[in-house]
Formats: sequence, structure tokens, C-alpha cells
Amino acid sequence: MTGVRSQAPAMASTGEHTVALLAGLPAEAAEAYTTDGSLDFDGNPALKNRTGGWRACRSILGTEFCYCLAFHGISFNLITYLTGVLGQSNVAAARNVSTWQATCFLMPLGGAVVADSYCGRYRTMVVSCFIGVAGMLMTALSAYLPLLVKNIVSSNIVPSQEFVLFLGLYMIAIGLGGLRPCLMSFGADQFDDGDPSERATKGSFFNWYIFNMNCASLISSTAIVWVQDHCGWALGLTIPAVVLAAGLSCLVAALRTYRFQRTRGSPLIRVCQVVVAAVRKCGIELPADSSLLYGMLEDGLAGVPRIDHTTDLQFFDKAAILVASDKEVEAAAAPARTSPWRLCVVTQVEEFKILVRMLPLWASVVFFYAVSAQVTSTFVEQGMAMDATVGSVRVPPASMSTFDILTIILLVPLYDRAFVPAARRLTGREKGISELQRIGAGLAMPVLAMASAALLETARLRAAPNSTSVLWQAPQYALMGVGEVLTTIGQLDFFYGQAPAAMKTVCTALGLLAIAAGGYLSSFLLTTVQWATATGGAPGWIPDDLNEGHLDRFFWMMAGLGCLNLIAFGSCARKYKSRKG
Repeated sequence: MTGVRSQAPAMASTGEHTVALLAGLPAEAAEAYTTDGSLDFDGNPALKNRTGGWRACRSILGTEFCYCLAFHGISFNLITYLTGVLGQSNVAAARNVSTWQATCFLMPLGGAVVADSYCGRYRTMVVSCFIGVAGMLMTALSAYLPLLVKNIVSSNIVPSQEFVLFLGLYMIAIGLGGLRPCLMSFGADQFDDGDPSERATKGSFFNWYIFNMNCASLISSTAIVWVQDHCGWALGLTIPAVVLAAGLSCLVAALRTYRFQRTRGSPLIRVCQVVVAAVRKCGIELPADSSLLYGMLEDGLAGVPRIDHTTDLQFFDKAAILVASDKEVEAAAAPARTSPWRLCVVTQVEEFKILVRMLPLWASVVFFYAVSAQVTSTFVEQGMAMDATVGSVRVPPASMSTFDILTIILLVPLYDRAFVPAARRLTGREKGISELQRIGAGLAMPVLAMASAALLETARLRAAPNSTSVLWQAPQYALMGVGEVLTTIGQLDFFYGQAPAAMKTVCTALGLLAIAAGGYLSSFLLTTVQWATATGGAPGWIPDDLNEGHLDRFFWMMAGLGCLNLIAFGSCARKYKSRKG
């Protein structure tokens, strides 16, 4: 790992001179190197024929497969472990699962900042994998405790099991916080934007990333859930730890084939600098000629591509106004001494504007993930109240998510190989339709899925005490699968594509943060519904015995909120101004 530790300074010194080095080479030699400033493991300009591309992405996708298999191997059936083994109520278990899953998608924001600012993506991923493996071993230990301490009454061991379990779960959240955003953006970094052939290949990367993820999820929702239900939780929770350890080995094995991007300082600090500098100059009028703004004619920040000036959000342009004291510094030929907390270049201001423009769209996407959280919580609880026997086989309710996953696995290749070429011929767009159109179509799916779940629950309640087959849940899972193909892939592509070069990992984490916010929103809605409906001795909408409640009303409520959210997204999308290069 010595080479990894020395990588950051090598990148910092070499990356600044990459373009200059290539400019001095013959044309044939220059073509052998990447044009986006990426470096190899030794800190030298990356050679195209030795680094990057699918040769590097094979191991990255292998690591992704292992981490998805491990993570979903725990998350898919976690609610069964909480209710069946630890004796938690349906509402408490659903709330704990939603909160933990939301935390798993919140932590990537911190991991992205660490990766972009200090450690680099590769080192962040390696350390995070170690933490994740340790966390999964802790969750497995919670299942081994009753076997290790056989003389203690089972009810007395439950608090210790819960402590060890949740300690392990939140260690996993920390580990995935560094792995998730870095793995995705690190894979995209392996394709050179300056090479047309590699750029075309990169266009399909997110589709196949999600495809690979769901292949792993399919195995988790069937094989690992089956092991947990039939062979015991001790073995069922040990397998994910072993699989993630294999993913770490896969990541390290291909070290010499990767392309690395150098760190450029904290993107969040640069964002704060723009706000502070603009507020300091809030009383100063903007110049009529925007070319007078600081850095307007420069190439941008050191090592960061220039971003053209835009005319909206003009208040923040004040951060780039040159006042008398700033001009004195420039006259002394020492612009580098000007504090960025007082004066920012236009490129830095435009980075901030890009983030501000994306926030309303980000907020609209959050509700999609509040509905997605039902796939591993209320959908499973609904399935547990249904007849899970199909012929002579008992189908674990958690395994019904297989229909969600199979839908994604089927639709991703069709979308990438059939729909995109056909739509491209009609629209002339490289991707067939825009990312925002793709996201908007996906946001309609949760409305249909919630309506389907509500209708099924109404029919199940009417049929009680006779059992309704769990297979009737298949349509609601399939509709969520369609939504994920459209919204999840679309929003990841959108945030990465719109992101400034220095904020790729952070903006990828912004997409994951929407998933976290959706999980927290789901937890809040569940808590609020329980508080509002379980009063005066009433069982509420979501009691432990669903035959006494009205889960269908909760689903109808979610469908109505989904309609309002779709309208809000359409309004924001029409007003959105795409970034300029």
C-alpha cells in the first residue's frame, strides 16, 4: 500500500503538468494518453492501452456485485429478523429498517467529501470496505450470541443482541458511506471524456452498473433469504461478511489498471466561500459588463476546467466582484494572496449555481425513495399476512422483491439496446430522451405501485380470514422495478453529468442522499400515521395484526402524495437550466 499512500502528492504535482507534458509529445505518442488529466497508479499520465476502460471496470463491477450481494443479503430480510428473532413490533421494525437504510444512503455525502478533498476515491473505498466487513461480522455475532451463551434465558439475551446488531448495522452504514459514491464515480472515471469511443461507452455505464447491482440483489432476495429462513440466521448473516471481503480483494487485485483523478480540495468549502463572499458584498452593484467579474477571462480554478458565466442567480455573482482592496492586490501581481472568502473566480461561483439549480429537482426525487422504502418494510409485512404457499413451496415474503429485481434486469438491456437507439432516431438526442424526462416518467410509477398495493390490501381484508396468495403482490413490485430503471438510473446520470469536474463524487452522493432522505421521510410518515390513527385504544392503520388495521389507507395516502410530487417535479423540470461547459 506504499504506492497508494504516496499517490495523492504525486497526483497533485503531476496532474498540473499533464497537459503540458502531452503538448510536448509527438501526435502519435499523445494519442496514447488520456486527455482528461487522469493518472496511473505511479502518478504519471495514464496510458489508454494499459489503464481504464472495461479492463478496469470489470474489477470495479465485481466489487459492486459483492457489496450489493452483501448489503441486500442483510437488508432484504432484516425486518423478519427484527420481528421474528428480536420480537419487535411491526411499526418499530419498519421504522428501524427505514432509519438504518436512510443512514446508509446519507453517509455517502461524508464519504464523498473525504474522497474529493483528502484521500482520493480509491483509498476511501479500501478503508470503507474494511469497516463494512467488520460491521457485517458484528451483525453475524448478534445471531451467534444465543449459541455462545446457552445458559441464559433467551429474553435476557435480546438486549445484548440488539446492541451488537445495531452497532454492526451502523458500522456497515459508515463503510458503505465511503464505498457507494466512490465506486460509482470511480468507475465512470475510467472512461476518457476526450475520446469519442470511450465517451460513448461511458454513456451506458450507469445502465450496466444498475443491471449488475440488481443481479446481485436477485441472488440476495432468493438464495441468501432462503438460507436465513431455512439454515438459520448465524449462517445467513455470516455469508454477507465473507462476500464483502471477497469484493475488497477484487478491488485491490486490479490496482495497476485504474485511472486516478487528483483531489482538488473540499468542494463544500468552495461552496461556503461563494456564499460568504457574496454576503460580504451584498450592498455592491454588479457591473453591467460581466467580463469585469474576477476570473471571467481565466481558465478557472487551478486544475479545474472553466465553466461559462450564466445570468441567473445574480446575487452570487457578487462573490466575483473586484472591489478597491482586491484591485490593489491584483496590481501587486499577487492575486493568489486574495482570500477566496472575500473574492471568488467565476468558475467557483458557477459551481455553486449548478448545485442550487439541482436542489429543487433533488427534493422532488426524494418521495420516490420514500415509496421504495416500502419494498423492504410494509410490502413485506403485507406479504407476511398473506398465503405464502405456492404449490408445495413456501415463498418467503421478503423474496417477493425478486419481481422488482427481475423487472430491472429485464428492462435495463431493453432500454439500453432497443429503446435508446429507437428514441435517438426520433429525437436526435444521444441518450434518446433527456435525463429529466426519464426521471419524470419514473416518478409516475410509485403512484401506480401504491394504488396496486392499496387495491390488493382492500381485497385481502375483505377475504379475511381466508388467505390471499402472496403472488398478487407481483404487480406492485414490478411497477417499482420500472420506476427504478427510469428514476434511479436517470437521476444518477443526471447528477454526475451536471456536476462540475471537481464535484463529481459529491454530486453522485447527492443522488444517494435523495435515497437517504426518502428513507427518513418514510420513517417519519410511518411514525406520524401510527400516532394519528392509533388513538383512544384504536389499533391504527398498521397494527401488529394487519387484519385489524387499514394498511390500504396508508397506501392510498402515499399514492396521493405521489401525484402531488409528480406535479411539483414537472414544474421544476420545465424551469431547470442545464449547465454550460
